Amino acid sequence: METKTALEFDPGFAPYILAFQGTVQYLYTDINRFKNLSQKKTKFMQYHKKILDIFYNNVGFYVGCLMWAVYLKAQNEGEILSNHCYGTKYDENENVLDTQYMLKFVELFPKDMKYYLGKDFLFEPDIIKLIKTYEEFLVLNKGFTETKLNSDLILPKAIKTDNADIYKTFIDKSIANGNLTELKEHITDIL
Repeated sequence: METKTALEFDPGFAPYILAFQGTVQYLYTDINRFKNLSQKKTKFMQYHKKILDIFYNNVGFYVGCLMWAVYLKAQNEGEILSNHCYGTKYDENENVLDTQYMLKFVELFPKDMKYYLGKDFLFEPDIIKLIKTYEEFLVLNKGFTETKLNSDLILPKAIKTDNADIYKTFIDKSIANGNLTELKEHITDIL
């Protein structure tokens, strides 16, 4: 079969993806190195905004990935280029490791905000729904290990698919700005 279109796996997210799990674990290790609670509180106060920035960057990345998948799926059938996952061995536990960590973080971080800063904090329910939908997307596509063509992509039922060109506009703008976090504002556009 001859393909008509060549489509990039990554529209340009790679330079802006931050290692959430590793960074958060590093920052919490630094907080926990102190025995004195007031020192721990001070460190948490210094780090909590950075932790949230990295979290929201990942949320934006998830929104962007789902939007990009909708955009790819809407194009004429074509080969997906530069998919580094294609042909590798699929391991579901490894595939969902980051999303599982994000879900656990959503559960525990509000408790840390209360404990260290005495502040009530909750993540928006849309964020939790997004993370679960993104995880479903990863599982449905087996970590993209079998995704050679855009027609191979499987989208979760919760995804809105009628705005592919608008999604691309949102993605292009966030990449031009170097800020994936702004895609977080489009959760309700995709879900």
